[in-house]
Amino acid sequence: MSMNNSPNVFLDPNANRFQVNIINESHDNTETSQDDVGSDPPHYEETSFTDEAHNRLRISYRPGKRELYDNFLQNGEKTEASLHPYDTHTKMYYLQTFGHNTVDPVPKIDYYRNTGSVSGNKLSRPSLLEIHEQLAKNIAVSTGSVERVANGESTAGDETAVSKEEENKTGFVKFGWVKGVLVRCMLNIWGVMLFIRLSWIVGQAGIGLGIIVIGLSVVVTTLTGISMSAICTNGVVRGGGAYYLISRSLGPEFGGSIGLIFAFANAVAVAMYVVGFAETVVELLKESDTLMVDESNDIRIIGTITVVCLLGISVAGMEWEAKAQVILLVVLLVAIANFFIGTVIPTNNEKKARGFFNYQASIFAENFGPDFRSGEGFFSVFAIFFPAATGILAGANISGDLKDPQDAIPKGTMLAILITTVAYIGVAICAASCVVRDATGNINDTVVPGMSCNGSSACSLGYDFSRCASQPCDYGLMNNFQVMSMVSGFGPLITAGIFSATLSSALASLVSAPKVFQALCKDNVYKGLHFFAKGYGKNNEPIRGYVLTFVIAMAFILIAELNTIAPIISNFFLASYALINFSCFHASYAKSPGWRPAFRYYNMWVSLFGALLCCGVMFVINWWAALITYAIELFLYIYVTYKKPEVNWGSSTQALYYINALDSALALTTVEDHVKNFRPQCIALTGAPMIRPALLDITHTFTKNNGLCICCEVYTGPRKLCVKEMNSSMAKKQAWLTKNKRKAFYAAVAADSFRDGVKSLLQASGLGRMKPNTLVIGFKKDWRNATATQVENYVGVIHDAFDFELGMIIVRISQGFDISQVLQVQEELEKLEQERLALEATIKENDFEEGKSSICGFFKKASTLNISKHETKKESSINTIQSMHVGEFNQKLLEASTQFKKKQGKGTIDIWWLFDDGGLTILIPYILTIRKKWKNCKLRIFTGGKVNRIEEEKLVMASLLSKFRIKFADINIICDINIKPNKESWKFFEEMIEPYRLHESCKDITTAEKLKRETPWKITDAELEAFKEKSYRQVRLNELLQEHSRAANLIVLSLPVARKGVVSDYLYMAWLEILSKNLPPILMVRGNHKNVLTFYS
Repeated sequence: MSMNNSPNVFLDPNANRFQVNIINESHDNTETSQDDVGSDPPHYEETSFTDEAHNRLRISYRPGKRELYDNFLQNGEKTEASLHPYDTHTKMYYLQTFGHNTVDPVPKIDYYRNTGSVSGNKLSRPSLLEIHEQLAKNIAVSTGSVERVANGESTAGDETAVSKEEENKTGFVKFGWVKGVLVRCMLNIWGVMLFIRLSWIVGQAGIGLGIIVIGLSVVVTTLTGISMSAICTNGVVRGGGAYYLISRSLGPEFGGSIGLIFAFANAVAVAMYVVGFAETVVELLKESDTLMVDESNDIRIIGTITVVCLLGISVAGMEWEAKAQVILLVVLLVAIANFFIGTVIPTNNEKKARGFFNYQASIFAENFGPDFRSGEGFFSVFAIFFPAATGILAGANISGDLKDPQDAIPKGTMLAILITTVAYIGVAICAASCVVRDATGNINDTVVPGMSCNGSSACSLGYDFSRCASQPCDYGLMNNFQVMSMVSGFGPLITAGIFSATLSSALASLVSAPKVFQALCKDNVYKGLHFFAKGYGKNNEPIRGYVLTFVIAMAFILIAELNTIAPIISNFFLASYALINFSCFHASYAKSPGWRPAFRYYNMWVSLFGALLCCGVMFVINWWAALITYAIELFLYIYVTYKKPEVNWGSSTQALYYINALDSALALTTVEDHVKNFRPQCIALTGAPMIRPALLDITHTFTKNNGLCICCEVYTGPRKLCVKEMNSSMAKKQAWLTKNKRKAFYAAVAADSFRDGVKSLLQASGLGRMKPNTLVIGFKKDWRNATATQVENYVGVIHDAFDFELGMIIVRISQGFDISQVLQVQEELEKLEQERLALEATIKENDFEEGKSSICGFFKKASTLNISKHETKKESSINTIQSMHVGEFNQKLLEASTQFKKKQGKGTIDIWWLFDDGGLTILIPYILTIRKKWKNCKLRIFTGGKVNRIEEEKLVMASLLSKFRIKFADINIICDINIKPNKESWKFFEEMIEPYRLHESCKDITTAEKLKRETPWKITDAELEAFKEKSYRQVRLNELLQEHSRAANLIVLSLPVARKGVVSDYLYMAWLEILSKNLPPILMVRGNHKNVLTFYS
């Protein structure tokens, strides 16, 4: 192989910005000259990055091979010859990325898209397996598509995808940050409060405190805007506004609860704004004495007409709605400019009598301090003003209709807050600098010569309004809500501004409510509301949501008392602000690597302060409304938590769960184990958990909410296949545990043998102090038909558990644990049922098609007969399979697999505590009795003793159990454990071990030695004789168990221990077999001989 990268390449001033030198690799070409070998120093592939704009790919190539590259790139254009030249000479075809023989793709955004992304098609990069394993066969790819495939682009159906994407792009109406966010937020923030209440607020609080009131409100909205900006710039934002931001940050529980009340609040806000508009119109009608019916009914009539008109604009599409918003903003801006112009137009006597004197320093000084009246105070005035500062979510609520929500929402929202704040402060200062607090409106109330003014600015300006101190007046900042109309250059423009403010806010709310509600319904958080998820038209308009919003708004316009509902609606909005702030804090606090907002000007503690501030403001505005808001939100949170929607949005709540779990696990490692805190932490060899459910159930019974339970599976066989199968099924089996409400983990290993796999699990499972201390396995029922290696592995697992100082539990039930055959039959029957349903659907479809055509009518009967024959054949095949598997489908096995799920009736758990193992043998059944399913079972204790000390032994055991605070029903002292079993039992044992005996004593020494070498696993005569007494004991124990515990619900028995290298595997299996044969469910338990019980406090 030769690499010829000339140094001149890197000195070339015209080198491109992304320059790749292709290395030629060929195993077939032997034309390399001697000059190339040894004469030149070794060259390496290098990549040059410069700022030049010439996008040409510079290629280094072998001498004499230049013609192969001539057509690779021409002036930056791709050609069909964009293949590695040596690919045509090799048997395997490799794709290219950087000109190398590799299928590795370059980084591309399409690999990171979600499935179903509207902004582009998701592409799948080659899996690690595909680039790690050897290529097994040729990859057939068309020449012109090599580079596109290497970069992860699709080769089939590209034109369709592109055309569909273009169609989507041209169909959607997307707004920029000005029209989409800035205009909406400004219109929603500027409300009627600006025109009819701001003058009263500055009159009560004065200029100083008035600015503080405005400033405090702006602090809340600004902090929320900052938090919202951080969340918006942490990934792509879809439709749903506040709901989307909160749900993706805090999860469906918070998002679902706030999303519903936020959508409802917007719907009711439509009614509030429309009623505000209708009241202004009715006031004008009243002044001109042209009321239609009466005031209240006129408000209903005008409100209904207005809502219908607004609904028409909204349903017409977002483009029309946006145009209407722009027109309303122009009107509003003209009205505000009209006020400022009016302040500098010289006043007249009529306006002076009403308190307007243009800009006067004395009025400014007089109105700077507060003058609270009628029981008002700072917080009550703040509560009245604060709703005027809300509306910052108007742009975010249509996030799905923005071109770039990440850029538009922060920029538009923060600028809207700035502009509206300046306007509020400017109007407040100007109004308070021009208009006195009280005025009579009488042009004759002038100052009499020689009269003392006592510091009154009106008096110094020639008017006497002193009688306003003793009797109510109708004019001035404190008394007249139409101060802006009076001050303005042209009064009707202020009325137009009020119309614009109310209608724009109503329109924004009418659009926001369905959009948020549609996003909520699409996520299917509330399954009953999925009907409203459907969208219509090119912009996916939520028509059903519009109708629902219209109905809610109409209901409140016609029947509701809006003055009562208004504080609750304000608190609903504030609750949304609080959760947005908390979302930002929570995401920062969770320290997830996925939290990388592009907006950097935020702080987690400032966001938390913003959340607390919002909660405080809720109580300041109205404490009972705040309590109602919290109650509703808590109810919805509990509901969503209970329903557990099947969504995973990578919320910060999940990240915090991990952080808390990690911190707790680390903290736990610093705490020394104590016997009082011992709990069984089990590793259960269930295989796939659905295969041996009974073994999992009995283990889960004493570990649920109490200890660790790990269901383990060992894959043996060809490593490649095992690893592939294991990786593909991990999530599925853990999901099965979760679905079946088993509080357990699933773990699997691939190993050369069963024993090696279990050994790995015993050593590596768990984390810190949360490590298994007990191994649970099922009894190997087929040990007599198994190979010697399988038996050796099974017994070896028991030895390994003891070597690692784990407790051991062997569980045996009469029917066995493995129900894989039952599951297989059920799966086959389900497939056949699906085929039958599909066939029926096909028959109906065929019948329908045949019925449509009279020409085919003649053949209908024959066709139906033919299909019926197929159907009969299919049904008969189902019946054949059912009958074929009737022997395998063992009903008793199925019932046995669920026996530990059922509630156990009154009965006993018999504990044969023959050897002291630290107390595990007594602790396991005690834990069972405190479980709901086993609480009706009483503990009976059986233990060995001497004939002449039965009562003393009972007292000793009773004293021990009472110190351990373990209740029991009876204690039995068994005195005849060590006597010989009866002949029939012993004969059965001998016949059982006969096939596994060596019988070396009957053979000559040479033959015996040869047999030992060939079959080292067999039971020798010497071994059988050495452990004859122990074998007697196991057989005798089975007789005693049959006598005393035949009717028990469960037996817990001390597990005999076999010494390593002394007791053969088959003899030990024979002991376990004879010990547990023909009995109720039995747990053979042996602790690790360390105390798990204590009587000390």
